[in-house]
Amino acid sequence: MSEIIFEVREDEADGGFTASALGYGIHTQGDSLDELRRMVKDAVECYFDGAAESNSRFKYLFNF
Repeated sequence: MSEIIFEVREDEADGGFTASALGYGIHTQGDSLDELRRMVKDAVECYFDGAAESNSRFKYLFNF
């Protein structure tokens, strides 16, 4: 099982949230935390060309 850690920040200027993976070039955003989690999964699949393990675990470090 692989683990990817995302730093999550609140976008004070535009609203919503942004997430950036530590150690990877994966970045995404969402209007709510629920949407952000869905977007993180989609961004990881795109980054790894759909080859991301289905049992990958994501951890979130909230920075707000």
